[in-house]
Amino acid sequence: MGENITETKMNTVYALAFGSIMALGLPLNAVSLWIFLRCHSLRSPTAIFMVNLAISDLLLVISLPMRVYFYATGTWPLSRMACIWITMLFRNNIRSSSIFITFISVDRLLAVVYPLRSRHLRTSSSAWKAAALVWLIVSVVNIPESVDFKRFLNNLTESSCFEFSQPHRSPIAFFQPVLVFTLLAVNIVCTALVSWTIHRHLSESARIINKVNVMLIFVMNLMMFTVFFLPLSLFIFFKEWKSAISPLVCLASVNCCLDPLLYYFSFDGFWKKKEDVDISLARE
Repeated sequence: MGENITETKMNTVYALAFGSIMALGLPLNAVSLWIFLRCHSLRSPTAIFMVNLAISDLLLVISLPMRVYFYATGTWPLSRMACIWITMLFRNNIRSSSIFITFISVDRLLAVVYPLRSRHLRTSSSAWKAAALVWLIVSVVNIPESVDFKRFLNNLTESSCFEFSQPHRSPIAFFQPVLVFTLLAVNIVCTALVSWTIHRHLSESARIINKVNVMLIFVMNLMMFTVFFLPLSLFIFFKEWKSAISPLVCLASVNCCLDPLLYYFSFDGFWKKKEDVDISLARE
């Protein structure tokens, strides 16, 4: 009896948490995407990656109402296939967000450390091709995952969703932790190289505010990985974390509310009009 009351209270907390994330994430990312598409020509690779990051966050947000319903009522009204695809939307957000955040870090690295030699790489065409490749890879990985997930759900006697541990350690299950670990390493290297370059030339430039903004991007990117992406990705390696899956999913979902801070405070041209951004790009 006590366990049921505790479970009911925790489900209420999860419903409120996911509802709050949805209430914040939807307007923040929708407004961010509108500003990018309405006020920018999207010639900057960073802007293109941020647009795709906002799309990834919106895809996560639209999956949250069913999580709120499930935890609020304790029932799953839709099919198991719907459960699979909503779960895939969440996993795709972790993967695509981590990749696009890393692309932003690499783009800033090239702009700061190799500004002249990287001009032919840092083009809008290359950025859109990279973004398309990311979505393709993420979608392809969903195919074996969905098959694996469906097999697991078919073995359940009750109609449920979300409240389950990793079905089994199939090879595809290690894709996300390997991806997150690899991208975290890339972000750490990028942060170290850019920090070293900025400090080396600190006295040679008066644009100290821009330097602070550049480092802010890297600090926020590392925070995204260590606080939101890494804990959930480590779940597969620790069986004793089985009871922590829902809190970890809830924590990871918060990233969609914080990504807009990356746009507002770190992207130098976010609040500029399209014409101003075009002029600044022409001067780079």
